[in-house]
Amino acid sequence: MEVYRPSLATQGMMKEYHSADYVNFMKTVNVDTFHENTSLLQQFNMGDDCPIFEGLFDYCSTYTGASLNAAHRLNNKTSEIAINWSGGLHHAKKTQASGFCYVNDIVLAILELLKYHARVLYIDIDIHHGDGVEEAFYHTDRCMTVSFHKYGQFFPGTGDVVDTGIREGQGYSINAPLKSGIDDKTYDKLFKPVMQAVMDTYQPSVVVLQCGADSLANDRLGVFNLTLEGHAKCVKFMKNFNVPLMVLGGGGYNIRNVARCWAYETAVLLEKPISDDIPMNDFIQYYGPDYRLSIPQLPLENCNSSEYLSKIRVQILEQLRQLKGAPSVEMQEVPPDLIQTELVESHPDQRMTESERGAHVHHRSEFYDKYE
Repeated sequence: MEVYRPSLATQGMMKEYHSADYVNFMKTVNVDTFHENTSLLQQFNMGDDCPIFEGLFDYCSTYTGASLNAAHRLNNKTSEIAINWSGGLHHAKKTQASGFCYVNDIVLAILELLKYHARVLYIDIDIHHGDGVEEAFYHTDRCMTVSFHKYGQFFPGTGDVVDTGIREGQGYSINAPLKSGIDDKTYDKLFKPVMQAVMDTYQPSVVVLQCGADSLANDRLGVFNLTLEGHAKCVKFMKNFNVPLMVLGGGGYNIRNVARCWAYETAVLLEKPISDDIPMNDFIQYYGPDYRLSIPQLPLENCNSSEYLSKIRVQILEQLRQLKGAPSVEMQEVPPDLIQTELVESHPDQRMTESERGAHVHHRSEFYDKYE
């Protein structure tokens, strides 16, 4: 594994998808004056679950820049797999924030991938519907979106199985609406046959996988019952297709389990064994009393009957069967990359100790102010 420090996303890069007014507002708003812009806050859906906070734009620039740099590395074949656990903010819309998401780094990264790839596949295993990404590509066959999510009186309230796209995108949006309590075994029985059929039919040349950890058991907002192994099986299954892969984070409201999940899935992507015993570190006290990596299932009722999941699977497979196969794209001049040069360091980043990281040791390539 090589660790790189990506460049920040600029306002201009964000405007490749988001409206200029929205991006400009995020750049200029601050915690001292936001109350003076009530009408703009409402217009851009800021407040409540999308609060204004110090360093908002820098935060968006950082995670968005990481996803754009990941796309750049995949496009230029300098990486086969690119991971940005800070990305995956799938709810943000063209002109609005939504569901803790401000800039949709996924859409921007996919737009960058589409400069080199005829077909991009987006997969979302966050417990929430990937509505922002689906909305962006709902009318095109260049990006197929597939979302497995809780549906029915649950945010954002979209993602029915009958929502399949419009115009050129008809049939290229796939939704698997699930009920509370789904466990590893039943999730696997739906995910694998659906994704095998998607890969066979759509034949993407690059895959973007959003790995929201709020579908794990014991999440504060989530109502699924997946273990680390069940969640990571999706990652492993998609990796085995040997197609260039971008892996992103997303939701997760039990911070200890989020850390567990993405550490474990990094090991899965590296095909390296990882111990269930969490090693000694500066934050070991957060993982007591057992200090284990694994997350046990909870005694929850699985409301997804075999009949219900079979019905969803049949509907999705029939949707795929009706497609005319992998759409082709006419040859055309490739637009310039948003990342014009390789701004990340040419050598892997040296690993820091926990104490160094906690103290935030200054590095010459960092793009933000040093903490005092």
